[in-house]
Amino acid sequence: MTAQLIDGTALSQQLRAEVAQRTLALKARGITPGLAVVLVGDDPASQVYVRNKVKACHEAGLHSVLEKYDANMSEAALLARVEALNKDPAIHGILVQLPLPAQIDAHKVIEAIAPAKDVDGFHVASAGALVTGLPGFWPCTPYGCMKMLASIGYELKGKHAVVIGRSNTVGKPMALMLLQKNATVTICHSGTANLKAMTLQADVVVAAVGKRNVLTADMVKPGAVVIDVGMNRDDHGKLCGDADFAGVREVAGWITPVPGGVGPMTITMLLVNTLEAAERIAN
Repeated sequence: MTAQLIDGTALSQQLRAEVAQRTLALKARGITPGLAVVLVGDDPASQVYVRNKVKACHEAGLHSVLEKYDANMSEAALLARVEALNKDPAIHGILVQLPLPAQIDAHKVIEAIAPAKDVDGFHVASAGALVTGLPGFWPCTPYGCMKMLASIGYELKGKHAVVIGRSNTVGKPMALMLLQKNATVTICHSGTANLKAMTLQADVVVAAVGKRNVLTADMVKPGAVVIDVGMNRDDHGKLCGDADFAGVREVAGWITPVPGGVGPMTITMLLVNTLEAAERIAN
């Protein structure tokens, strides 16, 4: 068996076209969804990420503002900027790019963002909404993973899903989203005694630890769906995921490639969240 690919690039293009249509409808009512992206410092990876986010906004017809600040910016100054953006009626979503310089408490900054503008889904209020099943913003990467599962018509009810990773941004919210769809969920991590024993039971495996080859072919149940969130480099400097793609693809039923899988979906769901933030205010 060779697994079918879940093409994140194609799906993201489809969803972005839908965002563009809904944005046009809002503009007809005099509202342009607006996203503010705040970058502190000159981390090369962060610069690429924010550039891609701003570009995606413009292509979908959203209003986007990029604010760049020196790495020596004070915490108080950043909190003041966040507060100003909270009050700006033209801005519906605020994204402060992580990581932040050492002198700034990232948690304090995230909590300063108004929950109604927390389109990254990192605020404690957003996390609480996800836990309790209330409306809120879902973190973009796991939200994108759920859209990928929906795109292949995968019924999660009664299935066993194993999430490898317990981060606040991917692993934990991913598990909660799967739980909402009535999957039975196991969260594995560095303290898991026998990871292989867990993954061999799984109908769905989400690998999200940022470690090459954490999931190999002998760890996957035949026909399982593998969602690879990892973003790593192989020995030749090529982009790769957390799963041994070549090996796992021969066992799994479905698999996401890296690149071209979860990556494009993350930015797409940021656009969706920003649009929904604007729609909530409009309605």
